[in-house]
Amino acid sequence: MKKMLIAEALLMAACIVPAVAQQKPADDPKLKIYRETVPKINDLVHTKLDVRFDYKKRYLYGKEWITLKPHFYPTDSLRLDAKGMDIKNISVVKNGKNVPLKFTYDSLSLAIKLDKVYQNNENYIVYIDYTAKPNELKSEGSAAITDAKGLYFINPDGTEKDKPTQIWTQGETEASSAWFPTIDKPNQKTTQEISMTVPAKYVTLSNGRLAAQKTNTDGTRTDTWKMELPHSPYLFMMAVGDFKIYKDKWRNKEVNYYLEPKYAPYAKEIFGFTPEAIEFYSKKLGVDYPWNKYAQIVVRDYVSGAMENTTATLHGEYVQGTPRELMDAGYDGGRSTIVHELFHQWFGDYVTAESWSNLTVNESFADFSETMWAEYKYGKDEGGAHIYDDLQSYLRSADAKNKNLVRFHYHYKEDMFDVVTYQKGGTILNYLRNYLGEDAFYKGLGIYLKTNALKNGEAHQLRLALEEASGRDLNWFFNEWYFNAGHPVLDITYKWDEGTKTQTVYVNQTQTGDAFTLPIAVDIYAGGKKERHKVWLRNKADTLTFKVASKPSLVNVDGDKVLPAKKTDKKTLEEFAFQYANAPLYLDRFEAIEAAAPAQGDKNAQKIIIAALKDKYYGLRIKAINAANMANDEVRNAAQPVLMDIARNDNNNNVKAAAITVLGKLKASGMIKIFRDGLQSQSYAVQGASLNALAQLEPAEALKAAKSLEKDSKGALSTAIITAYSTAGGDAEWPYVYEKFKESGPQSQFNAAPKFADMAGRVKNPEYAQQGIEVLKGLGVKYKQYGIAPYVITAITNVKTKRAELKDEASVKAADDAIKAINDAK
Repeated sequence: MKKMLIAEALLMAACIVPAVAQQKPADDPKLKIYRETVPKINDLVHTKLDVRFDYKKRYLYGKEWITLKPHFYPTDSLRLDAKGMDIKNISVVKNGKNVPLKFTYDSLSLAIKLDKVYQNNENYIVYIDYTAKPNELKSEGSAAITDAKGLYFINPDGTEKDKPTQIWTQGETEASSAWFPTIDKPNQKTTQEISMTVPAKYVTLSNGRLAAQKTNTDGTRTDTWKMELPHSPYLFMMAVGDFKIYKDKWRNKEVNYYLEPKYAPYAKEIFGFTPEAIEFYSKKLGVDYPWNKYAQIVVRDYVSGAMENTTATLHGEYVQGTPRELMDAGYDGGRSTIVHELFHQWFGDYVTAESWSNLTVNESFADFSETMWAEYKYGKDEGGAHIYDDLQSYLRSADAKNKNLVRFHYHYKEDMFDVVTYQKGGTILNYLRNYLGEDAFYKGLGIYLKTNALKNGEAHQLRLALEEASGRDLNWFFNEWYFNAGHPVLDITYKWDEGTKTQTVYVNQTQTGDAFTLPIAVDIYAGGKKERHKVWLRNKADTLTFKVASKPSLVNVDGDKVLPAKKTDKKTLEEFAFQYANAPLYLDRFEAIEAAAPAQGDKNAQKIIIAALKDKYYGLRIKAINAANMANDEVRNAAQPVLMDIARNDNNNNVKAAAITVLGKLKASGMIKIFRDGLQSQSYAVQGASLNALAQLEPAEALKAAKSLEKDSKGALSTAIITAYSTAGGDAEWPYVYEKFKESGPQSQFNAAPKFADMAGRVKNPEYAQQGIEVLKGLGVKYKQYGIAPYVITAITNVKTKRAELKDEASVKAADDAIKAINDAK
């Protein structure tokens, strides 16, 4: 699963002290519970389902035949997870006949008394007739998965304009049992057959192959999907709706993309690299893609980022776009999600974590796979940027340093879907790859997959596989990184002794607790050459000495930039300037820009910033553009012509947009042609930046331009039009601002909230003001748990103040009610 960590983004944007919802009090009694791997009493063997849907009631009517067998010990009972259902009949199938069984049901779990004691060499079939009522189920979501009712009816009555009618499922963690009774645990594996009866106009998708389609006389069609290799119940999926199918292939296996009709023409642009990614991962892992097909489907109102259902990944809307939107989408604009879910087909689906405590063997690998693909497809810098962002996401989290990667104590299983399991886990795998070397690392992954194929895995099996491949003991590594918490905090200082020609490096580990054992590379640049030294840090204070013929221009600790650590590296700006120009990696150059940014009165810092404006990697060009201190005459004189050239000619739209944004703030009329030309771009990002820049010089012209651009406006352009209208527009512009604000994602709404509130306070029509208050209230209530309530309440208070000045009592009351609703929200 690729999760949407809205909390992190919102808290960063607001600069609010992190108060992430996942943080639990230290004395939480649930944290004292040992979360063992669930014992296997019965094993699932095969699951056959026959389902139909009641769109009006939001019900699923199901008939199920589950084939099971005792795992080892004889048993005369069976427990199944079944959440919020009406159970009409439970029978054992004997000689083709249903023999009723006694059972008790507490609305979450079925306790069934079997007709006899079964041995572990005997299969038996239980038949269940049931109704699933997901909308009546009270479920608990999380930051990763905002809901857990398993089965979702989207616009089932067709009453929501411009929204298709769809049905889809979401099983992880244990929500499949909200739509069919099962043993809903990751350490179960079962083959499956699902027959779905749906309105004939709709397309269906499920796991495995479409085995049969039968047209019925009542305007429905029954599609039967068969999954002939076993997988875990949380990976079962169904989707029903008006989708267009684009057919692709990989080595003669079906690779299909299911999209709403309006996005179907762009299927190849959105998903077309999938076969190449399947080939890349198959070769890297030494294990060919293990399933008979791969499908990807995009649905509305999805409750997370995406989900790796076996052979049939389900994506939220954010992966799709028109060619114009995709022009501006960087690697993380959906492509990283596509490869993340694909990699799960091996790590998660083929070999599945045997418990949520061991979720790392699913999610850390999928996270790491994003860096693998970035390096392969876009180059070493893209990979470096991606893994560094992972590390920063982990380091920013308030309580992450207290959590083990493998965690047998947690408040709630959903809490495992966090920056430790994902981002920290990904950086640890990247570090391990560097330590073992590419070939040994990937050979070990192949051994892990082949040894545990179609079964379950955990961290110890991963360790054993990597030890088998490399011939190295890895207990120390796994004890340190998998079964312990925290990270090294390094303070690095340097001393050169001219008399003895000795370079000394002092590395202090300042974190509380024990020292980490850290194999690293130290690169010494001296006399025009680079010499690499492989060293081990083992103590809270390590002193490294190197004999060097002349004073080094640079000592680069962690030369491969792979340490999952927080570090303070006390180099001079002269050394950082050398590092920027000579050390090869993304993070080498990033660190130099970071060091230069606050010190642009210094010539070395200026040299770094100006050079970085032309960096080969677009992300560092953007960083340098945003860092350039244009209030400094020397910086501005050197940077301005470069920025003007970038604004006209850079090959990356987001770099162009960043340059235009900085130039716009200079309010120099000589650049107005750049901004006007930018409005003609096909890129929404460039258009948006140009409109904002133009508004600072010619507000009336910008307002007129905004009107002409309204019709085809998305992303950054929508935000810029909202800004233009919020600043200088009135009632005539409100409907556009209101609709676009509602359509925006939470981060965009959060960023635009002050301007939006300003306009809601200013419009003449009280009904418009109340619309604004209502949508701000919704933002505050929905994301209150992430600490944004004070920010949203401030915005609503501003609306209230302005409405009071206009003597609009109804809107003042609406504002008071909205603030109360946010304060009262749980």
